[in-house]
Amino acid sequence: MALRIEREAAPGVVLVALDRPAKLNAIDLETAGELTSLWQELRYDESVRAAVLTGTGTRAFCTGIDRGAEVPQPPSPYAVDDPLLRVGPKANDLWKPVIAAVEGMACGGAFYLLGEAEFVVASREATFFDPHTAYGMVPAYEAVAMAQRMPYGEVARMSLMGTAERVSAERAHAVGLVSEVTEPGGAAAAALRSAAVIAAYPTDAVQGTVRAVWSAKEAARTQAMAQAPALIALGSLPPDRQAELFAARGGDGRPRVR
Repeated sequence: MALRIEREAAPGVVLVALDRPAKLNAIDLETAGELTSLWQELRYDESVRAAVLTGTGTRAFCTGIDRGAEVPQPPSPYAVDDPLLRVGPKANDLWKPVIAAVEGMACGGAFYLLGEAEFVVASREATFFDPHTAYGMVPAYEAVAMAQRMPYGEVARMSLMGTAERVSAERAHAVGLVSEVTEPGGAAAAALRSAAVIAAYPTDAVQGTVRAVWSAKEAARTQAMAQAPALIALGSLPPDRQAELFAARGGDGRPRVR
């Protein structure tokens, strides 16, 4: 199992942890499948009224797709098969509230998950960044997800600066990506406290509220996501060239935090 699941982590709340700390909780194809199955399962579980999503360990919440995952692609430049498109709760028609708890790094494909959480709680040592452009890749889906949660200029800067800098938890809080900053190691506990409050409310009203808030941005998000496959296919370097850039930057120091 690539997920660690704690049912009744708080009354009516399930804790879902990406459990690949040695890989910085990167998502391989097995993890992607487990996330999809779990969100679909929770639709039918009346004992679960809210969820907290986190990562095991303090080094990373999630660092996106596992670089070792082999994902076959269609030959058309207008089509991209992306295994992360179904890893979030909304992609699986789950309207129970999900709170993300971030310790350490959250980058790249992690934004598929953060983009579908109701809100984000983060340790003050958490950082957020998107490395795609540094490796010759277009972060289309990630940028669209973050554009729903952050001001345009902040999303553009994070997407374009790549590995050169990271957004601190304090900055993420200031621009609206993060709703609460905790002491190191305290993000999951804080998220569980909020989830327990929400889980105690009438579930139909809660799920209706989740759906209503999501609908406020859904139309624009759907239109933007529809452009992503072509932008990725036409703007990204060939996989072998991406791998060369990734290997060349592997020994770089930590990017600047702002």
